[in-house]
Amino acid sequence: MLRITTSLKRVGSSTQPCLVTLLSLVAGLSVAKAEDAVKFVSQVIDAEVEIGYGLAIGDVNGDGKPDILLADKGHFSWYENPTWTEHLIAKNLSLRDNVCIAAEDIDGDGKVEIAVGAQWNPGETNDAAASGSVHFLMPPEDLTQRWKPVPLFHDPTVHRMRWVKTEAGDWRLVVLPLHGIGNVKSAGPNGVRVRAYTPPAADRRGDPEAWTHAVLDDSMHATHNFDDRAGELLIGGVEGIIRKSVMNTDPDEDFRLITPENSEPPTVGVGEVRFAEGFIAAIEPMHGNEVVVYEKADEEQKWRRTQLTDGFNQGHALATGDLLGTGRDQIVAGWRNPDADGKVGIHLFHRASADAVEWSSMVIDDNTMACEDLKLADLDGDGRLDVIAAGRATHNLLVYWNRPAERVAD
Repeated sequence: MLRITTSLKRVGSSTQPCLVTLLSLVAGLSVAKAEDAVKFVSQVIDAEVEIGYGLAIGDVNGDGKPDILLADKGHFSWYENPTWTEHLIAKNLSLRDNVCIAAEDIDGDGKVEIAVGAQWNPGETNDAAASGSVHFLMPPEDLTQRWKPVPLFHDPTVHRMRWVKTEAGDWRLVVLPLHGIGNVKSAGPNGVRVRAYTPPAADRRGDPEAWTHAVLDDSMHATHNFDDRAGELLIGGVEGIIRKSVMNTDPDEDFRLITPENSEPPTVGVGEVRFAEGFIAAIEPMHGNEVVVYEKADEEQKWRRTQLTDGFNQGHALATGDLLGTGRDQIVAGWRNPDADGKVGIHLFHRASADAVEWSSMVIDDNTMACEDLKLADLDGDGRLDVIAAGRATHNLLVYWNRPAERVAD
């Protein structure tokens, strides 16, 4: 028996935490375990977000606390942990919207390096001057002041980016456009150029010519997002899912991992994709309504595609991690347009064991977050993953603090 109990309260402009959802009881498990009783307490970090295109988490000022970084429509900001004071990083880098941000400490000094993407113009797939941009941002001495943008080479329709650590321990900036050059409606003559940039030594990062780059893959005609783990990439697009090493620039080998031909039921194209222990999570199709997982018992079998829900409208945010303290991954997914009940929000999907067939869900946010992007991170150092989300139509940036709930009898 699965019992899900929720207590819901609409988030207003207050920055004080409010209870969003109380608890989830999983059949067959002792309520004494942490996974059997969890609540998420929401806190408004910013109630005046324009769109909230992209998020990153990292320590900006080197104080040992992870900060929140936001790519908003016209500016990039970081919010200082724990006061959540907003500091402007850059503004109006391009004539069009900003779209993505990447932040990691790539040189071990305790402070993140930041790269950003802007000039969001998905309808222009030919002219790089009118579509897309990639900038590395040089930090000022006072990190609360504006950062200096360094323009780097880019393809049109730049959409997502991440710093990815290689097996050798160095870093690449991986940039993912939305479309192949010249393509229209996810079709055309060219594949999407997934590009990896190699950063130069710290004293040369301000020189655009010192940055080198290479195409990792161009086999899909439209892509939306990607994930990385231990130097491996998962890339989701209209043709399925690619898995490839960030160091592999071989243009001839086929790196397609999940396709309509080797999945059952067949994949319908992927918008969001994430690594997880024992499975791959995805939102399908692009801006889709389905949250699914892919599992495979052995190399001879097709990928088993399990649908967790088909009730999203414009699913656009996905993360995996152990929020319940079970030692295995759960899925957090959000959508940005009103569903059949007229609601937006975020759900958590979980199952009773690693090999269980049935999945259950619980509500993290009920109609206060039109989710454009979300991340998981332990922001307060309590050992529990919190949820950080940015809302498009709701114009907000929220943290959902992961708290143990009181034990509840059946």
